[in-house]
Amino acid sequence: MSSANVFAHPPSVGIIGFGAFGRLIAQHLAPHLSLRAYDPFLPLAAFDGLGAISTSLKEAAECSVVILAVPVSSLAEVVAAIGPHLRPGTLVVDVGSVKMLPIETMREGLPDHVEVLGTHPLFGPQSARSGIEGLKIAVCPVRGRRWLRAAAFLRKMLGLDVVLTTPEAHDREAATVQGLTHLIAKVLVAMEPLPTRMTTRSYELLMQAVEMVRHDAPEVFQAIERSNPYAAQVRQRFFSLAAQLEADLSDSAPKLLPSASQ
Repeated sequence: MSSANVFAHPPSVGIIGFGAFGRLIAQHLAPHLSLRAYDPFLPLAAFDGLGAISTSLKEAAECSVVILAVPVSSLAEVVAAIGPHLRPGTLVVDVGSVKMLPIETMREGLPDHVEVLGTHPLFGPQSARSGIEGLKIAVCPVRGRRWLRAAAFLRKMLGLDVVLTTPEAHDREAATVQGLTHLIAKVLVAMEPLPTRMTTRSYELLMQAVEMVRHDAPEVFQAIERSNPYAAQVRQRFFSLAAQLEADLSDSAPKLLPSASQ
């Protein structure tokens, strides 16, 4: 299927931030769109074979679609830097793991003549290793109408399951869906080495979940746990219930029998 079925004139796309997720974006967009990418921290070799031309911040921001694949903690700085270079009608898209803070940052920091769309691909480089078709992406329209074509492209061209939502609804659910997953994974990684020989299927699935997030950049965990306004409440409830369960188990634990030498 040609991208012309979604876009009358396929747009040029500027990717700002070319870490693991920026590269994943390029891998799947390159067959359909013209890509330019900017990342001041990477050598030119990092862009090879991914279909994106390494370029300046200004040239990336002058594309008709600009994707911000940067940590949430860096977003305000990047928004301020690209603002003077954005053309009227440009669609600016973020891909952060939280949505309320990034969308507010873009709404306040980007010029009024650009359109804004918040997205959160509900997958990462590990979970997308076998392809992205059928995986979910949250879409939060903010400003303008071009998001409709973008959502159609995501659904028809990339085969993604587009979940239309609001920033608030996204963060409320993500506080549990991602917050607990990453929290539990952090604890289990800290408990290593863990058993690998005598395992159950449920344990193996749990370890698969750990592997999917183990190598995420530290900024991802910080954003999920600190930049989501609902994450602290979920954590507190989880730890409170865990503490109550520990107390219940301690109270009912059988007493050890004395040894023969006692």
